Amino acid sequence: MRSIISLFAILVLISCAEEPKKQPFKTVVVTPVFEDSVSIRAITFLDAQTLAFAGSNGMYGTVDVNSLKVMSNVQKFDSIIPHFRAVGHTSNDFFMLSVESPALLYKTGVNGQMELVYTEEGEGVFYDSLTFWNDKEGIAVGDTVDGCFSIIITRDGGNSWTKIPCSDLPEGIEGEGAFAASNSNIVVKGNKVWVGSTEGRIYFSSDKGMTWEIQETPMISDEPTQGIYSMDFFDENLGFAIGGDYTQPESNNANKIKTVDGGKTWQLVADGQEPGYKSCVQFVPNSKGQALVAAGFTGISYSSDGGNSWKPLSEEPFYTLRFLNDSTAFAAGSKRIAKLDFK
Repeated sequence: MRSIISLFAILVLISCAEEPKKQPFKTVVVTPVFEDSVSIRAITFLDAQTLAFAGSNGMYGTVDVNSLKVMSNVQKFDSIIPHFRAVGHTSNDFFMLSVESPALLYKTGVNGQMELVYTEEGEGVFYDSLTFWNDKEGIAVGDTVDGCFSIIITRDGGNSWTKIPCSDLPEGIEGEGAFAASNSNIVVKGNKVWVGSTEGRIYFSSDKGMTWEIQETPMISDEPTQGIYSMDFFDENLGFAIGGDYTQPESNNANKIKTVDGGKTWQLVADGQEPGYKSCVQFVPNSKGQALVAAGFTGISYSSDGGNSWKPLSEEPFYTLRFLNDSTAFAAGSKRIAKLDFK
């Protein structure tokens, strides 16, 4: 019996040793999926077969990731044609949120129509991003109004939304907001949520938005066009954020930061090195937190060492991207959606 156990242990060790190590990406193949005269900054996978999107001119729709068939529609509000830059989903519903006043938050309704579940009007109203912890609880964030960040929460699956009063939030900085660049300056993991701001600060909650605190970072934020544009967390500890200045896209100083302790501390990485400004960053699935892809109108960049060094993979311009699996992503930008195959 002892010899059999020993033999089994040896076979397991050999099997583990022979497991092929995933090779770093060298190229990316870009396949056009959708072209129209719209700007698309918000995409999300509803499931393993369906990508949903929403963009300017009231347009929203879905992409079948296998056939690449696109279905689209236009949402109007009275005489207003809203511009959508934030989307989210539960197991049952798709949500899309417009920028500017009036803010319009829609969810999947009956008979294929979208249902309006939240509106907000006023000076300075501008919502930037949206996501869900689970099928009941979700969050959307916007620019500072009346002295504090705009944060709305749902606890009933998106049927109703409540704005958090300023008395329950950290004091805002005048003019502080979030960039509605890629619907990726907000991240949830477990009960936690991180929201990156134009001031290079991170609004953090460990209890699904019940209480809040500020995490300070070294991200550049000297000008209104600088700050945190995008964040992603591989798990509750390892996170990465990118930004810079879209008016000076070649500048690569203090625009990439990393945390290994859930945001308690953030460090600059690849400072003064490529890439410069990017509007979206995502961890590659199944990469143990070592592989990242960043996209922007300046192209696509890739890191295989946790963000310490980067290389350009493509000059194709995009605003946002999401991974379907560890080698395929979909990206969107000005007048386009595309499939990205990393090799």
